[in-house]
Amino acid sequence: MSKMAFKYGLDDVPPPLELILFGLQWLAISVPTIVIIGKVVADFHYNSNIEQVIYVQKIFFVTAIALLTQVLLGHRLPIVTGPATVLLVGVAASTGSDSHTVYSSIMIGGIILSLIAVTGLFGRLKKLFTPRVVAVILILIAFTLAPTIMNLIITPVMQASSLFNLIFTLVFLFIMFVCGKYLTGIWKSTIIIWSLLTGSLIYFLFFPDQMVFGHSQMINFSAPFSNLFNFELSVNPAVVVSFLICFLALSINDLGSIQSVGELIEPDEMEKRITRGLSITGLANGLSGLLGIVGIVNFSMSPGVIASTACASRYTMVPAALGLLAISFFPKAVEFVSLIPRVVIGSVLIYVMCSQVSAGLMVALKSAKIEFDDGLVMGLPFMLGIVVSFLPGDVLGTFPVSLRPLLGNGFVVGVLVVLFLDHVVYRSKT
Repeated sequence: MSKMAFKYGLDDVPPPLELILFGLQWLAISVPTIVIIGKVVADFHYNSNIEQVIYVQKIFFVTAIALLTQVLLGHRLPIVTGPATVLLVGVAASTGSDSHTVYSSIMIGGIILSLIAVTGLFGRLKKLFTPRVVAVILILIAFTLAPTIMNLIITPVMQASSLFNLIFTLVFLFIMFVCGKYLTGIWKSTIIIWSLLTGSLIYFLFFPDQMVFGHSQMINFSAPFSNLFNFELSVNPAVVVSFLICFLALSINDLGSIQSVGELIEPDEMEKRITRGLSITGLANGLSGLLGIVGIVNFSMSPGVIASTACASRYTMVPAALGLLAISFFPKAVEFVSLIPRVVIGSVLIYVMCSQVSAGLMVALKSAKIEFDDGLVMGLPFMLGIVVSFLPGDVLGTFPVSLRPLLGNGFVVGVLVVLFLDHVVYRSKT
């Protein structure tokens, strides 16, 4: 297969106007994911609108710093960065734990990931990532987020009933899938942002009273790291282990994102780029934990954007990073982009998670014909992960406190089961 021809190569710097336009495109792709995951996670910890906005501010800040560092010092590839869905799973499953414990675990996980990458130990861990394991991890992320998505959709807000929200979601999803089928190029790559904008406008036509802006009485400028020293180290071994398993999945995602862009652009020294990229991702997650926010990861959507624009310049990410950094210092701007209704966020999350399931199925079906044993190895983790994710709170309360972060986390249970089945019970001879 011949190398794809690009208008601007990896180390080319486009003219100023094109550089800004390409940067705005990457910025438009980054913002929706930050807002979606940021709002969902902030809901777990804060009821105050001000605190939720500050939380999202800090995600904008860390994402900007991580993106700029990756492009200039890390993998040095045009890859968009943002909050990790798999860590959202970990936070959602750790609601019984103190927030300091959760974010201390994220900080520890990030530091360990960085050390593993720098020391070269990640090469040995890659042996665990068989197609069956990777497929289960990708699909489990979607399945174990189902309770969180369900709460976003069916929870009545003001005049909006659960039935209306459910009907809205079904119609909205149908329209999204039709658009996803027939749109091409940059329109297809940016379908999430158009869906968020259009869905919000339509929802506000039905319920204009929900469009509340400017009532937080916040100042127009504030530093996202102003409350840095509120961090308090709190270590619960079970929670740490739970998040380390989440970081195992995060590292798969990060590795896949870097490799997919590498295969498209074919740069030199890919192994060094992977090592540096994973190291920076680990350090960025350490900073995220220190600031008390969900960690970040390199996203896998970048190849489609690069191919559709014929621009592979890593320097186009710099204006995007600076834009994210600027937004992080203006809470009013963050508050405005955080107006998106919960039901719209839930609907878009379903669409995104369907893409996650699709990616998992592609991994499972890519290497070889699926046999009955493969179905068993993947089927049991799925079933156990779903069952545990939907366990009622009073049932989880009967679990030993020390084991609750592990046994009460459907994603962790599913990953542990697939690793045991794949590498012990049904271990392949090849």
